[in-house]
Amino acid sequence: MESPAATADMEQMTALYRQLGPIAQPQDTADVRPQAETGDSTALTPVAHPKILLIIPAFNEGESVAKLVSRLRLAVPEADVLVVDDGSTDDTARRACGSSYVVSLPFNLGIGGAMQTGYRFAEVHGYDIAVQVDGDGQHRPGQVQRLVQQLMDGKTDFVVGSRFLGEGHYAQKPARLVGGWLLRWMLRQLTGLHITDCTSGFRAANRRVIRAFAHWYPEDYPEPEVILLLHRAGYRVAEIAVTMRQRRRGQSSISYIGGLFYVVKVATCLLLDMARRPYNNGKVGGL
Repeated sequence: MESPAATADMEQMTALYRQLGPIAQPQDTADVRPQAETGDSTALTPVAHPKILLIIPAFNEGESVAKLVSRLRLAVPEADVLVVDDGSTDDTARRACGSSYVVSLPFNLGIGGAMQTGYRFAEVHGYDIAVQVDGDGQHRPGQVQRLVQQLMDGKTDFVVGSRFLGEGHYAQKPARLVGGWLLRWMLRQLTGLHITDCTSGFRAANRRVIRAFAHWYPEDYPEPEVILLLHRAGYRVAEIAVTMRQRRRGQSSISYIGGLFYVVKVATCLLLDMARRPYNNGKVGGL
């Protein structure tokens, strides 16, 4: 039997998702937009002035989230900012209020649940582009426009910002280097894509991918998984070079031992994902 506290938490989550609204199922075609004249039946016409949402998943990022929101508002004034407070025990939600939307989850769901909440918000409110920006302040606000422009060119549906492309240098501990290499190798074998930074949390999605992620999103640490799943479903995935700061505040959500477990778990999930088709061959919601 569930405890009264657990029951109350579930009731809060149910109420939250009712507020976010229902997500269209795959047979719903009401929001289909004209196709681009490229011969690609899955392409969408780029929007001249897209409605952009910057999604910040945050867990105990009170020391950095306010400054990050302020910098994003200055760098991308035409975009809205949504902070998804993933059950933080500090003052993350309070510090984020004022210049951004805030959704406070009643308990910690992990990055997968936090990001799906953000994508549901983006889908319900009609955003054309959603950009994930981690709450620890590592992602440079000035780089957001690079991701947005890549989508506006109309040649890709989902773009990942890589720390390891270009001339920049991003230092990592040996265990993370080895884990990252293993995941990159696996993705290349399974998809043929050469993604240098498959665990990057700096990424952007167009309306087709927003709808797909709102419909279903992996749990835990889903960054490598969605690259594989989107590619298998026919979405166009790309990667561009960005620069990122070394983490200065807060604590990473992945410890050393947790990192080893993470690599084993993600590697297993990638193999299992070869039999999974949550996005119905790129036709989620009729898009």
